[in-house]
Parts: sequence; structure tokens; C-alpha cells
Amino acid sequence: MIKKLSIFNLFLFLFYHTTLCANPDKTTPISLSNAVKNVYPAIVRIEVVSEQGAGGRMMKSRSTGSGVIVSKNGWVITNHHVAGKATRINCRLFNGEEIMADLLGADPLTDLAVLKLRLKKRSKNAKPLTVAKFADSNKVEVGDVCFAMGSPAGLSQSVTRGIISNTALISAGKNSLRLDGENVGELVRWLGHDAVIFPGNSGGPLVNKHGEIIGINEVGIGSLGGAIPANLAQTVSNELAEKGYVSRSWTGLECQPMLNHDIEGLLVSGVIKNSPAKNSGILPGDIIKNFDGVEVKARIPEDLPIFNKIAYSRKPGREIKISGLRNGKRKVWNLTPIVRESAFAKELELRNWGLTVRDLTLMSSLEAQRTSKKGVQVHSVNPGGPSSGSKPALRIGDVITSINNNSISCVKDMISITNHLTDKKGEPISTLVNFERNLAKLLTVVKVGPAMDENRPIQAWKAWLGVSTQVLTRELAEALKLTKSVKGVRIIQVYPDTPAESGGLKTGDLLFKIDGQIIQAYRPEDIEVFGNMIKQYKPGAKVHFSGLRNGKEINTNIELQKRPTPANELPDFDEETFEFTVRELSFSDRINRRLNKDEPGLVVESVEAAGWASIAGLRKGDLIIKINNKTIKDITLFQKEMDLIVKRKAENCIFFIKRGIHSLFLELEPDWK
Repeated sequence: MIKKLSIFNLFLFLFYHTTLCANPDKTTPISLSNAVKNVYPAIVRIEVVSEQGAGGRMMKSRSTGSGVIVSKNGWVITNHHVAGKATRINCRLFNGEEIMADLLGADPLTDLAVLKLRLKKRSKNAKPLTVAKFADSNKVEVGDVCFAMGSPAGLSQSVTRGIISNTALISAGKNSLRLDGENVGELVRWLGHDAVIFPGNSGGPLVNKHGEIIGINEVGIGSLGGAIPANLAQTVSNELAEKGYVSRSWTGLECQPMLNHDIEGLLVSGVIKNSPAKNSGILPGDIIKNFDGVEVKARIPEDLPIFNKIAYSRKPGREIKISGLRNGKRKVWNLTPIVRESAFAKELELRNWGLTVRDLTLMSSLEAQRTSKKGVQVHSVNPGGPSSGSKPALRIGDVITSINNNSISCVKDMISITNHLTDKKGEPISTLVNFERNLAKLLTVVKVGPAMDENRPIQAWKAWLGVSTQVLTRELAEALKLTKSVKGVRIIQVYPDTPAESGGLKTGDLLFKIDGQIIQAYRPEDIEVFGNMIKQYKPGAKVHFSGLRNGKEINTNIELQKRPTPANELPDFDEETFEFTVRELSFSDRINRRLNKDEPGLVVESVEAAGWASIAGLRKGDLIIKINNKTIKDITLFQKEMDLIVKRKAENCIFFIKRGIHSLFLELEPDWK
């Protein structure tokens, strides 16, 4: 702790004196120092494991971002695109302390998310959290000094300095920034600034010279950064922390700035079919001047988020009055907003189908021009899965309406029917599927159910000598002063405890014949010839080999043995909870890794990206020697130990592994919540 605090003090010292040299104004260093001291300890580096559908599977990914502590009970504000789909969140404070966190809520429309630190897990001696305070972002002006704070590229916390360059910055295109189907520009007008931000700064605070939050950094546009204004961030984050979501209303109105700048108001550009606005009689071309008692207007696109904020904030179910103009004449409409649903529902994986799917929301059903929300929408398709192999194949955007003539209203229905279909079935079941693609109503048959086991070729019964060889090419024969017509192989390695070693063969020996039959190998592509000749024999057969050793003729009889079990036939185990696969050591593993025949361990065959094993640092090719100090000799013992860890929901487990010539301990810390 002392070392960490001294590093922080050194940072303050360097930052203070650097800014003093750059700014002759004697008052500036004091304000800069205060800004750092007040907010810097509240910066959080966020390490996230997220999950989202792609290729018919729920795929995990790892990323880093930034956040800032805004309450003593551990609330941390960050961006939705940082942690909105998180399944595991680890936060590191400015002094190096690490705390796990939970996602309280996320809002893609404003790109904000709120986390809650698991404070009960902190040490009793831990110091109280530093809490950053909000400023009134409406008082921010162009030219104000600002500081962008965060953890760029997952590194330690950092601070950059700049000025506010724009207080109403929006993305140039209407749909240029969309998250989960939501257009962030509908509500957010960024505070533009030139304080340098980098990937990983997202979610970090933008603060003023008084050490108060004026925004939450979100994007970089050219040389400018964009921050979500503090007033919006504070309002949304409070609601997310309390309810987990933001309540909004929906009218179905689509508006744009006035084309005729001599008239104040909003131009109605569109009205969604079957929406409250449509039912109220509002038409494209109408001009809205007053919305529920509030005067509204827009001359430029930057004015629209102000109106959207007003419209979304009205209570669903309460009738409101709208007044304006139609063809130059005053017009009044009565409109009752309804609850605004998310643009998209969260996707789920259906492994038996090779799909990720999601329920239809009001907005997604309208976008698909459907008359109801009944059905299940295909989100992504596994190219090699059952749904991809059907004819016609299911595609992204298709809506499944029934399975075996059973109507499907939602994903829950589809899961229930699938479980019934596949219960105690060992093979895929041909399943009739009704689905819609635009206006077409199609039928297909999908073979739903457990994937058939791959047929592993059995090779262990074949005969084996126990050597590695290279082809005796024309060039190599000439270099060894042999006749150009000679054919055969050169032994490059003799494996220990093998027929070849027992029979006296040595590295460098040249073999020309097997039982009097010429080894027809003289081109590089003949590399398999010698091995295929050996495989023709049965284990236990005595074979005569003839050739040369150091220019002298050699003849030897060797009894072949059964080939050691190859890696693809050895016992393996897929550890689904921690998401990695191991198998027992093969003969080749022991040779290549220089292991003796009794040395324990299991080879890591694969590690799922962003799984608990991956987070702990386990890699493909690692050799697991011990689990919680218990030596692992075979798959059965490994499975037993892992099952016990899962059953007990252990807070952690320690793997002792070998990685090449190195060994290390890895701590796996599953987040059972």
C-alpha cells in the first residue's frame, strides 16, 4: 500500500510541475492539482467478459474500459458499449485494489451503464471509496478547461488535458452510431473536447477544473472526443441503479428540423403505422409548435435531441395535447403515449438448432413490418449447424412461427417444444418448421437434436517400429556418395523403449529394404511410403531391415509392436463450467515435451475465449499437473476434482501447470452469480 500511495503522490508531483511549466498562470496549477486529487482516485479500470450472439452461438469476448465511482455504495458509471452485455466484471481501483462488480442496468439509447462494486468482498482495512461529484453540464461553455480521465488500452489510469470545443456535438449521419438497434444520437448531444482520449477511455469521466464530472467520455471523432453530458448521465444512471432500466414513452412521431426557417417549430417527417401518433391523426408535413405545454422547435439537427428528451419523458397512458400547424392553419391533436420497448430483445442460443434467436419487441416487429410480436426471430445461424443444413436454410431475420404445427409465440415456447422433442433422444429429430421471410410463408425440415459423435479412426492396432525418417532423395543420395538410383529412407530419430531401439537401429542409419522389398521413396512427396509399408504388418510380426550405417551394410530382424494410442483416441474431457478441454498425454506428447513415461499431467486441447479458464491465463498446449495441490494422473481423477469444485461452488481453485520449460500457478476464480 505504501508503494502504491507513493506512486500516486509522485504522479501528482509530476503532473503539477508539468502543468506549471506549460501554464504561466499561477492559479492554474492549483486547480489542476485539485482536479486530479478529487477525481483521479475515483477512476476505475473495468475488465469485462461480454456475451453476444454470432454464428449461431453465444460468443464470449474480453475487453477493457473505464468508469468512475459516483456513490459511497459502490455505483460506477460507464458506457453501455463497455459493460452492457457483461457476464463478468472486474474493477481495478487507482491503488491497484481489485473488486468484482455486478451490472445493475444498461441503456443503449444513451450508451450508459451502471455497475455496483461488491464492497462486502473488500478487506476490512480497505480505505473508503473516493466518490466523484457531478457538475451542472448546462453551465459548460466553449473554451472551458477539461480533463479526460480513464484507462486507455487497459493500462493504468491516466489524465489528459484539453478545452471544450463544442457543447452540442452530434454524429453527422442519422444512423452513424447505433447500439442494439438504438440510435444514440436521438438523445445525446456530446460535449466535444480536444483532451486526448484513446480506446479504453470509454466510460471515464470528463471533469472541469474544479474536479467535478461534466461528462462521461464515449467516442473519439477525428481529433475530438465526445462526452455524454453530466446532467443526462446522472439522470439515466440514477434510474438504472434503482430499476435496472429506463422508463420511456413512445408516440411513433418522427420529426426533423424545419425546412422553412421563417417558421418556428418541428416538421413531422413521418408517422409510424399503428402508433399513437397515427391514431391521433398527425400526418407527415404537419408542424408541431407545442408538445404537452412545452414550446418546441428545431432549426438544425442538433436541436432534435432536446425535443426527443421531452417526448420520451412523458408518462405512458396519460393523454397529452399537441398543437401546431397544418397547411398554415392551427391544429390540435390529443395523443396518448405508450411504453417504449427496447429496439431488440436479448438473444439466446439454441444449440440443438445451431441458432441464436430473440423475441420480437414492438420496435423490431414494426421494423419487420409484422402485424404482431408473436414468433421467434433468427438472430444468427451456425454455418455448419442443423438450421443451416435445412432446405431451405434458415436465415438471419427469419421469424419462426410454428414447430411441428405447434404455434410459437416467444423463445420460451421454442425452448419448451425443443426440450420435449429431444428428451432422451440419441439422434437428431426431423422437425417441421413454419417460418416467415418478409411476406413469404415457408416450410422447412430441420434435424434438431444432439450432434452425432465424430467417428474417430482406430489406428492403435497397427504395427509400429518407433522411428522418424526422411526420404533419401536423389540430391541427398548424391551428397552421401551413393548411386543416384538408390531408394529408401534415413532414420532421423529413434524413440526410446521401442522396437527400433531394441533392434539396434540408430539415428543416421539408411534403410533400403523391408523383408527384401525395396522402399520406393526418392522424392520429397514419398514421405509416407515407409510408414505405410510398416502398417501392412500386424503387431508381433518379425521384419527384416537392410541398409547402411557409416558406409557398412546392416541387416537386422525386429519384432514390431502395437502402435501407441494416438492423441485423437485418448480419453478427453470437456470442462463446460470453466470452458476448456483436456486429454491424456500421448506417446508423442511425452517425446516432444521430454517427459518420462510416468510423469503425470493432462494436455489442454482448447480454451474457450473469455471463459473462466481463459481469464485465469490457461492456454492451449499447457500441461495441467496439479489441481489444488492434488496431482492429476488421468481424466477420471481430473473430472472428479472439477465436479467437486463445481458442486461446492468454490471461490477459487489453483492449477499448477507446465508451459514449455516454465511452470506456474494459475488461480481460477469463477463468478458463480
